[in-house]
Amino acid sequence: MTLETALNGLNDQLRAALPPEIAEVLDADRRRAATEFAEVGDKIEDFTLPGADGAPTSLGELVADGPAVLVFYRGQWCPYCNLTLRTYQQELLPELEKLGATLAAISPQKPDGTVPELGFPVLSDVGSTVARGLRLSYPVSAPVREAMETLGTNLEEVNGTWELVHPAVVVAGRDRVLRFVDVHPDFVTRTEPADILKAL
Repeated sequence: MTLETALNGLNDQLRAALPPEIAEVLDADRRRAATEFAEVGDKIEDFTLPGADGAPTSLGELVADGPAVLVFYRGQWCPYCNLTLRTYQQELLPELEKLGATLAAISPQKPDGTVPELGFPVLSDVGSTVARGLRLSYPVSAPVREAMETLGTNLEEVNGTWELVHPAVVVAGRDRVLRFVDVHPDFVTRTEPADILKAL
């Protein structure tokens, strides 16, 4: 089963449980117009970000011995993100280790001490500094904010701001030049593990 199939199945389940008016707002947000994102050939600035346990990880460490696959996601509150990270853990991580590449996930969520059961760093880009440098961050619209609050998600408490990032995967070489960029304004869709391996 592809990641896309699993995500669509999850979306069907979640959408069926939502009030129609909230489902309509979130469906509209999925169709948001794409903007200009970072491109292959751009250089990502070095960064040091804390993990959920507060331990810092730098881009320099991640690319010290080979390319780094950086997964930008919305937060641990997002079921689509959690499914994607678990899939990458199972299907992607073992192959990356064979290729001498590293994997790290990055979200704007504040570190809260909760360490996900994943075999790769999960980093907090509070304020979306790194994501904004790649033109991945955007402000949440008023209708989406109201819908999220109705569902019990207050991004200001979780992320420190009502700002989100487009789910994306970028591959940075040892020189910090981007070799692969795949951005998903539709938050239900994500990058397939096979596409990441092909890029590497």
